[in-house]
Amino acid sequence: MCEPSARGAIIRAQIKRWLKISFGIVFIVLGLAGLFLPFLQGILFLAIGISLLASEIYWVRVRVERARARHPKAARTLDRAEAWFRQRWRRVVALVRR
Repeated sequence: MCEPSARGAIIRAQIKRWLKISFGIVFIVLGLAGLFLPFLQGILFLAIGISLLASEIYWVRVRVERARARHPKAARTLDRAEAWFRQRWRRVVALVRR
């Protein structure tokens, strides 16, 4: 059996993983909507969603790396989106830990 603190760490890691996957899917849906709606930044939301999913799902990560090698300009856009999201994610985590 796991110790209570180890079990809590495992549960927190699983919750974090599923939250990242859920937010990734939400951002991809918003991105797809943003491609057709003038008030949403579709490409930015898609990049954030793909970045989130790539951090948790292996096959997405492989395809992202392949796309980065083929399209360096898109890779720079994805890097900016990842940096933006990391900054926002830290704020969310800080608020939750209070």
